[in-house]
Amino acid sequence: TKLKMVMIPFGQYFCHPSQVFFKSKKCIGLVNLKPVVPGHVMIIPKRKVQKFEDLRPDELDDIFTSAHMMSPIIQQKFEATSMMLAVQDGKDAGQTVHHFHLHLIPRRPDDFLAKKNEDHVRIEMKRDPRSEKQMADEAAMLSVLFPESEKFSAYEDDS
Repeated sequence: TKLKMVMIPFGQYFCHPSQVFFKSKKCIGLVNLKPVVPGHVMIIPKRKVQKFEDLRPDELDDIFTSAHMMSPIIQQKFEATSMMLAVQDGKDAGQTVHHFHLHLIPRRPDDFLAKKNEDHVRIEMKRDPRSEKQMADEAAMLSVLFPESEKFSAYEDDS
């Protein structure tokens, strides 16, 4: 039996398995390459679909049930007072990755440099990507917060 590493398809990109911090039956929790604030993560369906309307009811249920469970844990871990859930659904909404993803963004008072209610200014600002190690470290730190998560294997049997 020969094993090969499985990269996670994310639209037109592939994510390294070390970026996964959560896995359920239908979705995966990923750390963000360019987080807006510390703790900014994403939930994606395992099945590659581009838009919200393409999700099946069971995927939609699993994604939002997972977000409901994750939100207070991430909010507490990053000492936030609120949680912003965001979807950019289509090009004109700012979607740049062709795979549905739900952003979970922990918020604190005055965490953005932009004026209140102008969050889009900050979100669209150029942000530097993090290193593979930084993302793997954050995913490892977050994964211990979700012991009920299914174990994610970076390898598949290629026999």
